[in-house]
Amino acid sequence: MWPRTVGRMSVHLESVAFDAAAPARLAAFWAGVLAREARPDARGVLLPGTDTQVGVRFVPSTSPRVGVNRMHLHLTSTDESDFAGTVAKALGLGASHLDVGQLPEEGHVVLADPEGNEFCVIDPGNSFLAGCGLLGEVACDGTRQIGLFWAEVLGWPLVWDENEETAIQAPAGGTKVAWGGPPLAPRFGRNRQHVELVASHDLTGEIARLLAAGATLLGRADAFVELADPDGNAFRLG
Repeated sequence: MWPRTVGRMSVHLESVAFDAAAPARLAAFWAGVLAREARPDARGVLLPGTDTQVGVRFVPSTSPRVGVNRMHLHLTSTDESDFAGTVAKALGLGASHLDVGQLPEEGHVVLADPEGNEFCVIDPGNSFLAGCGLLGEVACDGTRQIGLFWAEVLGWPLVWDENEETAIQAPAGGTKVAWGGPPLAPRFGRNRQHVELVASHDLTGEIARLLAAGATLLGRADAFVELADPDGNAFRLG
């Protein structure tokens, strides 16, 4: 069943943002891995996306990491040579291998970036991410309700909805955003990753639409508002 939509879609997903002790350094690492330009701005450093690839931003933070991240990135590969090359490139730029209990037969490689953020390089036999581009997936901790919420908010089709797991994808294709369903990891304070949206017009109207879809208003600033999705994850709209 497709989620309903409320009014016209006039927000787009600009980026997924990661707290960073050294945003410029971490952005340089990911710019090398993703072959993107790093653009400093008032919020930190942005690696812009496209119609089919989600942007990534790194924002300055002095808060220590507590617990596991609630969001991590999956990189795809086209063949075994590409797979090995992506792993080697990441390691050469400063990544390290990470043991999260994965089994050898699972095929993917789990790495950590220079600030310890987990990410996976997915083997070329993965049909779910075939054709999604290098940044194939943003994998999130979250309930089924969150997948339905974001499908409605962004106007992106729900491309997976089984066993409490959901995924959405832009109409043009590309990066999927997925939620693994329960059980959820314990939350320790604020999330170190969040979604950043941009309204094309009528910010007030978009706030009202998001609230009607199930968001909660957390606060306002001159250039943006902070809201929370139905799972309590904060996100920004500007």
